[in-house]
Amino acid sequence: ATAEDANRWCERAHGLLEAAYEALAARSDWQREEETARAADVLHHRKDLLTITRRLAHAGEGSLMTRIHGDFHLGQVLVASGEAYIIDFEGEPARPLAERRAKSSPLRDAAGLLRSFDYVAATIVEGDSVSTAYVPEERRNEFIARFHIGVIRAFMSAYGTAVGGRRDPANRALLDLFLIEKAAYEIGYEAANRPMWLRVPLAGLSRLLHRVLRHHRSRHG
Repeated sequence: ATAEDANRWCERAHGLLEAAYEALAARSDWQREEETARAADVLHHRKDLLTITRRLAHAGEGSLMTRIHGDFHLGQVLVASGEAYIIDFEGEPARPLAERRAKSSPLRDAAGLLRSFDYVAATIVEGDSVSTAYVPEERRNEFIARFHIGVIRAFMSAYGTAVGGRRDPANRALLDLFLIEKAAYEIGYEAANRPMWLRVPLAGLSRLLHRVLRHHRSRHG
């Protein structure tokens, strides 16, 4: 990855974040108090997140570039007869063809799959379309939290093994960048198409924001 690639990553992330900020600022009818607080908090840290994403993008200079899926999430994985099949390799349909054909960081695909786990957990929380026996809310929430953390750790462990077990700080920075970018994209998408699901990427972006802020402050004071 060159400095030009890093600039492109930064510009794309900033464009999606600005669209997400607009969507959050326009929303005033949150269902829960914590959602109202999260939206206000994310908006409050707007400049901080833009600054940090620039640093994250440029930390990836010199990192690996490959052909990638470009629109990878759990909906692109079919499981049949004990085998997993990955489908729809055309990338994000809304992006320019030249961009979809170009090499990019494989961590963009990793981020797409990791963000899918938030939606899996949210689906379990809602449970409207799933017929299950009654479970006390406290036990259910505990299970969902353990599942969410466990599945992320399992994926990251397997991914680390597959790439040789290397722990490269540049890769951590890039993964954070693409996670933030994906959450911002989801906020824009949900605001336009499924407002009831907006809380899922909002919670994800809020967690990412505070994690990268803590890391940034620990390094820079």
